[in-house]
Amino acid sequence: MGIIELFLIAVGLSMDAFAVSICKGLSMKQCTWKKSGIVGIYFGVFQAGMPLLGYLLGVQFKDVITSVDHWIAFILLGCIGGNMIKEALSGEEDCVCNEEKLDVKTMLGLAVATSIDALAVGVTFAFLNVDIIPAVSFIGVTTFMISMAGVKIGHVFGNRYESRAELFGGVILILIGLKILLEHLGFLS
Repeated sequence: MGIIELFLIAVGLSMDAFAVSICKGLSMKQCTWKKSGIVGIYFGVFQAGMPLLGYLLGVQFKDVITSVDHWIAFILLGCIGGNMIKEALSGEEDCVCNEEKLDVKTMLGLAVATSIDALAVGVTFAFLNVDIIPAVSFIGVTTFMISMAGVKIGHVFGNRYESRAELFGGVILILIGLKILLEHLGFLS
């Protein structure tokens, strides 16, 4: 997996965290770099940790399902991306985190909720022989920066970009899943 695909996956995965970060910024009376950093650290650490956990689980089953790994990657990324698109187009109010709270309980819940999809991506990394430490580090740093930006954007502009971010992330994940499938089927080289 090249750096461009990894970057696109990192951006796609970080869109849920970005949307929640916008909500957090929207709810803040005063938005400081410290508050943005707290949100970024929680989301970045969990977005890095979940694919690592998924990778460790996927490695256990890699030898058994190597012949269908590309289908698994395609289905997992397609389902995650499709769900993100569905949520973006549903029109429901997603800002359930519209409290300024940055306590451990609140932030852990949000970080876990926004990083569950990264667990499945980690499983696909195991099947694709991705060098996991640089990959999860890249995902974590990307999510950290995007989440910090989301807090600031939310504080300044409000929630008008939230659903677009989730839609964009879903499309990216589906396209990467399709690319993996087409490469393994010999349509792309």
